[in-house]
Amino acid sequence: MNTMSPVAMITESDPQQIKTVFDSQQATAIRWRESVAEQRITRLKRLREAVLEHRQAFYHAFELDYRKPVAEVDVTELMPVLDEIRHAVGRLKQWMKPQKVSPTSLMLTTSAWVEYQPRGRVLIIAPWNYPLNLCFGPLVSALAAGNTAIIKPSEMMPNVSAVMADIIQDVFSSNEVALFEGGLATSEALLALPFDHIFFTGSPMVGKVVMAAAAKNLTSVTLELGGKSPTIIDETANLQVAAETLMWGKFLNNGQTCVAPDYIYVHNAVKDAFIDACRSVIQARYGLTPSEQKSSLDLTRIVNQRHTQRVAGLLNDAVEKGAKVMTGGEVDIERCYVAPTILDQVPANAHILSEEIFGPVLPIIGYSDIDTVIAEINANPKPLALYVWSYNDDVVQKVVTRTSSGGVCINHCLMQFVHGNLPFGGVNNSGIGNSHGHFGFKAFSHERAVVKASKLMMVRLFFPPYDESRRKIIRMTVDSMKWPML
Repeated sequence: MNTMSPVAMITESDPQQIKTVFDSQQATAIRWRESVAEQRITRLKRLREAVLEHRQAFYHAFELDYRKPVAEVDVTELMPVLDEIRHAVGRLKQWMKPQKVSPTSLMLTTSAWVEYQPRGRVLIIAPWNYPLNLCFGPLVSALAAGNTAIIKPSEMMPNVSAVMADIIQDVFSSNEVALFEGGLATSEALLALPFDHIFFTGSPMVGKVVMAAAAKNLTSVTLELGGKSPTIIDETANLQVAAETLMWGKFLNNGQTCVAPDYIYVHNAVKDAFIDACRSVIQARYGLTPSEQKSSLDLTRIVNQRHTQRVAGLLNDAVEKGAKVMTGGEVDIERCYVAPTILDQVPANAHILSEEIFGPVLPIIGYSDIDTVIAEINANPKPLALYVWSYNDDVVQKVVTRTSSGGVCINHCLMQFVHGNLPFGGVNNSGIGNSHGHFGFKAFSHERAVVKASKLMMVRLFFPPYDESRRKIIRMTVDSMKWPML
């Protein structure tokens, strides 16, 4: 039994109520097309104040749902949402301005620009691993772009969802923003509706289901998915800094992070030294002994017993097939605990090398040829993140150029997620579309092309009837296309 028993239990939302709220948002969405920056900023500020007012409630809810430390709640949940709001409030007027574009040779007598229109009614489906961050973060972008929204948080975080529901109810009327709690039935009821955009964060498997449902209504989607994010450490890397940073990036939220380092290629010349450095970092942060680590207040727990069993199964399979446990390996299913674990000599047929781990187990793979590493990465689905630790510029350039991933960090990890001026998103199996900052604003906006004709309409030269003079003008125009634009 999970000792972190929730104080709130989530039941399925009524499909008819969902439909009623969805219908009620249509008039609001049309009215909000004319909303100005000041109105949208006011909504964002109200949301920010409500989040801060519920700060203690969030601390308690995260403790109940999966014993997340207060510091991690601040760093990984509250801070990203508040920074997203601050960024949008400061830049929204600039983002909303129509963007003038220069005429092409065929459009010389026209003027043109791009206007950013709200998409309309949007659906945000958030996962359990960062329930506040990945629910309210997209909501900030949706509101900045002038949309109404319906939010579906994960049923696996009932206490955090209850706090978010209180905030939404306090700040917005249901015809503006609404939150529906529930599981599969609630998700299916929502996905059956003709939203103007769906923003989903979760696994590639469920992402395919969301995309298929959206296709029935030709609804546009942003899919923030995941996958196995590789890390490469060559012989020039600063091993101490790499160990300190990667042990943070891997064990933050107990490995339940979509951009966490999933497995690490380490050059054989420095592999043993790197493993020793990692072991020392783990002991310094979580305790010298297995019992100290298990009682550490700085280590989040696995979300539930089912996921604990899944991670334990990957660990056991690897060990049974010959992997060596270099540190960690302890498991307590009842208490949703898996120790911070490093594996070496993991055989190629171990499931842990083909399935996304999403837990505190880190396989180490020795290598001697960077080209072999690149080939192995390219043989797998494109990951959400790729991390390179090297001070050899040629190696870094080779890895970045020859691989494909949603984002890259050089001599760091996770930072591509929190950089507000960068697009965050995957590619193919790891996602479709981008989020955060200006890119999140554009994800929830329709980029509308506007062309305005001058009094001198040169296009008349192409109108029928096609007499000899007009045919000559058309031929001359076509022939001119072989010359480059100035």
